[in-house]
Amino acid sequence: MKVITSLLAILALSAVTSFGADAPKKPEGEKPKMTPEEMFTKKDADKDGKISKEEYLKGSKDATKAEASFARKDTNKDGFLSKEEFTVAPKKKA
Repeated sequence: MKVITSLLAILALSAVTSFGADAPKKPEGEKPKMTPEEMFTKKDADKDGKISKEEYLKGSKDATKAEASFARKDTNKDGFLSKEEFTVAPKKKA
C-alpha cells in the first residue's frame, strides 16, 4: 500500500511540474516589449517632452513608412509628437 501511495504521489508531482514546462518562453536574449510610454521616453532624445520628426525617424528601417506614421500621429500638425499623440492606439481599418 505504501508503494502505491508513493507512486501516486510521484506521479502527481511530475504532472504538476510538467504543466509549468508547457508555458511559452521567450527566446533567450529577447528583450521584453516596451510600453508606449517607455518608447516615448527612449525616442525623446533631448528630453523636452515631445518627439521631433528627426527623433522619430532615427533608427527606422523604412524612412518612408516612418514619415507617414509620424504625419498620421501628429494630429495637431505642429511638427512634434506629444506623449498623448505618440501613445494613442492606431484606429483599426474597417
